[in-house]
Amino acid sequence: MFRAVTTVDAALRALDELGPGAQVIAGGTDVMIQRMTGSLSKSEPLVHIGRISEMRGVSLGSESITIGALSTHRDIRTDPILAAHLPSFVQASSTVGGWQTQEVGTIGGNVCNASPAADLGAPLLMAQATLVLVSSGGERRLQAADFFLGRRQTALEFGELLTAIEVPIPAPGSWETYIKIGRRSAMEVAIVGLAARFVVDGAVSAARLAFCSVAPRPMRVPDAEVSLVGTMLEDEAIAAAGRLCASAVSPIDDQRATASYRTSVVPRLVRQAAEACRSELV
Repeated sequence: MFRAVTTVDAALRALDELGPGAQVIAGGTDVMIQRMTGSLSKSEPLVHIGRISEMRGVSLGSESITIGALSTHRDIRTDPILAAHLPSFVQASSTVGGWQTQEVGTIGGNVCNASPAADLGAPLLMAQATLVLVSSGGERRLQAADFFLGRRQTALEFGELLTAIEVPIPAPGSWETYIKIGRRSAMEVAIVGLAARFVVDGAVSAARLAFCSVAPRPMRVPDAEVSLVGTMLEDEAIAAAGRLCASAVSPIDDQRATASYRTSVVPRLVRQAAEACRSELV
C-alpha cells in the first residue's frame, strides 16, 4: 500500500490508521534501498510525505535556525543562512552521495535512518540541535543526543513524525567544520566523520567534537573538548585531545575499513580541524 499526503495532519492520520509497520518515505534514498535488499519489509505500507511544503525550508530566528525535515541536501548545501551560521551542515550535506541523492534525499531521512555513518548526525550532535517530533497526541522536542539510540535506532515513537530541526545560533567567535574520511569525497558513506566547533576569544573558551562512524550512534568526546578549553590550539593540546578521542571511540570492522584504521584516523581529523581553525583565526 502506498499513500501520498500533502499536509502534516494527513500524514499523522495515515500513520495512526496504518499502524506501527507504516514506513515514512520522502526522497526514498534509504528506504527503497533497504526494501530492495530485504533489511526492511516490502509488505509494509508506505506513507509518502515528500510534498508537504510546510516541512521544507530554512528560517532564521532571534536565537535559533529552523530547518524543515524535508529540506534536501541540495537545499542545505546552497542555503545562505546555513552557509553564514552553520557551515558544518553545508559541508556535511555536500558530501552525501552524488547530485541525484542530494536533489531528493532529505535531512529528516538522513537523521531518522540513524545509520552510524550518516553525515548529518555529527553536526546535529555538535550543534546541540533539537528535533521537533509531532504526533496526533501533540508535540515533543528531543535533543539530538537523546534521539539517536543505536544503529538504526531512534527515540521516534509510534505515530510520530520528525517535522523540523532547531539549531541554536552559534556564539560569537565560533568556528566550525565537518571533515569526512571516505574512499571518495562524496558518493561514499563516511569511514569516519568529524564535526568540530571552537569558540575562540584569544584562547579557546568552548570546544565541541562530534564523530560519526566510530560507534553505534554519533558521539561527542567531552574529555577531549574540556582539554582544549583555555588553550591556543597549540600542537601539544591538539595531540592530547586527539589521543582522548581515539581512546573514547568504539568502531567496528566492516567492508569499508577496519576498526583499527578508523581509530588511527581520529587524531588526524582532530588535528586537521584544529589547525584549520587556528590558521583562520590568526
